[in-house]
Amino acid sequence: MYVDERLLKKLAGKNPLQTPMIKTWARASVISPEMLGFTFGVYNGKTHIEFLVTEDMVGHKLGEFSPTRKFIKHGGKMQKELEQKKKETEIAQAKAATAASADASASKK
Repeated sequence: MYVDERLLKKLAGKNPLQTPMIKTWARASVISPEMLGFTFGVYNGKTHIEFLVTEDMVGHKLGEFSPTRKFIKHGGKMQKELEQKKKETEIAQAKAATAASADASASKK
């Protein structure tokens, strides 16, 4: 179980509630129980991704909580057409709902 020594030095004697985000580049470092309650900023190659360490994170590596890749949807022309149809049906449903509520309020008067 590897824990970066510099991280442990940063944590020594500090209160988790009063400590600001701790920036680190040590993605391979394992989260230990001493790290509970601290906010870490783990570098993903571009920025530091900030997260709060909780009990269920103990034993995992810091890098698991800072993804390095951004997912962009699959699909091309067909996917765009499907999304456009979905938007059109949502708009039509919203218009029908507003018309129904207007009719209901008019019938009450």
